[in-house]
Amino acid sequence: MSRILLTTTIPYVNARPHLGFALELVQADVLARHHRLLGDEVRFQTGTDDNSLKNVRAAEAEGIAVRDLVDRNAAEFARLAGPLSLSYDDFIRTSADPRHRPGVERFWRACSADLYRRHYEGLYCVGCEQFYPSDEQCPEHDAPLQRVSEENWFFRLSRYRDELYGLIDSGRIRVEPAERRNEILAFIAAGLSDFSVSRSQARARGWGIPVPGDPGQVIYVWWDALGNYLTALDYAKGEHDDWWSGADRRIHVLGKGVLRFHAVYWPAMLLSAGELPPTDILVHDYLTVDGRKISKSTLSGGVGAATGVLDVSGRSGGGSAGTDLSAVDPIGLVEAYGVDAVRWWLLREVPRVGDVDFTARRLIARHDGELADGLGNLVNRVVSMVHRYRDGIVPEERETALDEVRGQARGVMIEALEAFDFRAATAAVYAVAEEANRYVNRTEPWRLAREGSPRLDAVLGTLVATCRELADLLAPFLPDASARIAGQCRGERLADPVPLFPHHRPRGPALARAEQRMTSSVPSPHPSIVTARRAGG
Repeated sequence: MSRILLTTTIPYVNARPHLGFALELVQADVLARHHRLLGDEVRFQTGTDDNSLKNVRAAEAEGIAVRDLVDRNAAEFARLAGPLSLSYDDFIRTSADPRHRPGVERFWRACSADLYRRHYEGLYCVGCEQFYPSDEQCPEHDAPLQRVSEENWFFRLSRYRDELYGLIDSGRIRVEPAERRNEILAFIAAGLSDFSVSRSQARARGWGIPVPGDPGQVIYVWWDALGNYLTALDYAKGEHDDWWSGADRRIHVLGKGVLRFHAVYWPAMLLSAGELPPTDILVHDYLTVDGRKISKSTLSGGVGAATGVLDVSGRSGGGSAGTDLSAVDPIGLVEAYGVDAVRWWLLREVPRVGDVDFTARRLIARHDGELADGLGNLVNRVVSMVHRYRDGIVPEERETALDEVRGQARGVMIEALEAFDFRAATAAVYAVAEEANRYVNRTEPWRLAREGSPRLDAVLGTLVATCRELADLLAPFLPDASARIAGQCRGERLADPVPLFPHHRPRGPALARAEQRMTSSVPSPHPSIVTARRAGG
């Protein structure tokens, strides 16, 4: 058994949560559930970054107190746990949790040998809370940079260039996928500059954690926020060792836009403080709408902000035709389509590398084609036939026809999740449902029943065992659906059949377009699954 600390990033709370962050939460939740099922001891934590200048400016724009804005929006992030069926163990808020400020102050002092003051002038993006070396627009926010001139505290990042390169190059800090690992190695090889780790109280508008011993300065929000991985473990009281150095793996799940902060700045800060670096940095790409990265801007206001849900035509649920929607509300999506549909789309549709465009059409097509018509139809057929032909009593006999594909699926799923490839993992699971449906069509239990064939018991027993196995395999990905399938298929006598997944099928041309897009986007199954399918007939 391993001890695993698993974290997400903590987002700014300048607006309500969007589907892009829901992707990260769901990915981390799958990993947490998966490792718990393997018998590992897991701590899964998330939270919110309340101390950003973005939050201050959002409050000013609304004409409300910063405290009121961050409390309101942080509550919306915490509320995602229920709708998304998340299993995190801790949720930390950097402006309100009593563990955080003293932990950040202790961490600052632990790094004091690498901290110094100097004057700095540079170009700053408030959206990224980051300085940039040129006068180009911010690559993330497509916005002009602001020139800032002030005296700040700096961290000697340059001191750790060789050590960081060695840690990542050797795999002691594992960065997945390989494209991101290569990107960060190239960044380090090009040279590292010391970076500013404080802001003036005036520019921070007095919001944030003051620098210990220098109340005219506020600790840089990224230094503050990265510290949450330790402060949530009660670093201030020295109780973090149980889950930091005491963990076999320290896994960070994050988006590609913050890779440098987590793979360069944060490990260097940890080394400076005498702490171990993370062991795994797992990076996802972006969700987009109409090719644009999903952000929280639309949820802050404007047409369509009330629901943020796209209808099957791709328009905002609250807006007019042609509304450019740059954010999608995950809670609204769950209310409209259900948690299984949302989680399944995020896990089946998003590639290991590369951005993916979200539309409700794609979500509906994936749900109806695979969950309703594929998996749900299989379970309903099997349970109904056991009731029709054997009065609900599960036969004890089995055939071996589906054994290989079931056995292959679990191994491929474990291998894929270790590689941070949710698409391949869910494809392996769904391949079992596909092969089981083909097995039904090949064996024709209704014909066996009509002919009085003794093989019927073995066929039905095989199908029930496969549905039970699917419930187990689905548990990390769709915990709610897994429980419903298990409820339908457990025991010697099965419960009455109940449809598992309601259809959300768009009508007419919209359906045809959706299915055409889905067909072209379905990833190829793992080669071992193909082999297993052939072996099964």
